Amino acid sequence: MAANKFKAKRDEKSGTAGGGLFGLLSKLKIAGNLETGLPVKHLPKVAFALVLGVFYVWNSHYAEKANRNIKKLETEVEDLRADVTTLEADYMYSSKQSEVAKNVKKLGLEESKEPPYKIVVDESEY
Repeated sequence: MAANKFKAKRDEKSGTAGGGLFGLLSKLKIAGNLETGLPVKHLPKVAFALVLGVFYVWNSHYAEKANRNIKKLETEVEDLRADVTTLEADYMYSSKQSEVAKNVKKLGLEESKEPPYKIVVDESEY
């Protein structure tokens, strides 16, 4: 037994099913107007609508691209902020007196055991 198949109804005037453009022209009853020619008086409005549509799509793509770029830069800034915090902590640790003494001991320098003293110069010497 053969399977049932859908048959589209054929238009008697044009011989096509649905009236073209998925049946839109026949539903809007525009097909009769287009047979006589293209209505030129509507072209500026259609062109303006097309330009607005293209601008809208371009603007949407531009906004999404900018948003992705902002998100990427935010994550990069967070990574750099974490790196700076780590480097600052390492620098503060390495600049402690005990750490400096350990590092210069390798060079043969020793920490002075005597406290520093103040040199006093009379003003009359200058």
